[in-house]
Amino acid sequence: MQHFFVSPSQINGHTIVITGEDVNHIKNVLRMKPGEEISIGNGADDNEYRASIKEIKDDEIICDLLFVKEDGVELPVGITLFQGLPKSDKMDTIIQKAVELGAVRIVPVATERAVVKLDAKKAASKKERWQKISEAAAKQSKRAIVPEVTLPMTMSEAVNMAASMNASAIPYELENGMDGMKAFVDRVKSLAGNKDTKPEAAVFIGPEGGFADEEIELAGNAGITPVSLGRRILRTETAGMTVLSILMYALETV
Repeated sequence: MQHFFVSPSQINGHTIVITGEDVNHIKNVLRMKPGEEISIGNGADDNEYRASIKEIKDDEIICDLLFVKEDGVELPVGITLFQGLPKSDKMDTIIQKAVELGAVRIVPVATERAVVKLDAKKAASKKERWQKISEAAAKQSKRAIVPEVTLPMTMSEAVNMAASMNASAIPYELENGMDGMKAFVDRVKSLAGNKDTKPEAAVFIGPEGGFADEEIELAGNAGITPVSLGRRILRTETAGMTVLSILMYALETV
């Protein structure tokens, strides 16, 4: 079943109106017809709105709301992936998989050893492209929200942002043993019971060259825990997916 996103204001009673680029996609790419059923998220809650296409117009699709599914596909803890800028198009894959695995935000980080350097114009262009990748992945995986991809930050800015979150970790190849990782996962699991406000967790992943010692020290001083991901050195595009997979399993088996 095809999945689309609308803003909360586009859901009025039993009528849902789809506008923007999705109109062309529904009409001319998918060639959908009135009566076909679709799935809709509003980006504001954890519900799936199941609807039937009622009318296809030039600039909007009118749908009838059938029912609201409240199972909740989002993780109980909002996980932000702070990703050191990787080479070539690896960021595209990282964003896609991070969205599939439940991250609510991806923050590109310009670390000391990152080969990629983006000026303001290039950063804005990249952000727009990355956000579209996030939206496509959210539709494919039937997320309730479209995870945000921010403009690139410095390591200092990223650490300051993560410092206000409820749990945080930074995988580091010189860290020994799995006790730190276990403690981080246990901490994130313990946050899942908070029903009043959605807690947040941060995961930092370095670029191909890893983090500089000064960056690990900066993170540690802000309370971000260095952890090990095991005895093997993982690629930057593998490390984040490993942590997110562990957290997804832990949170969905609470």
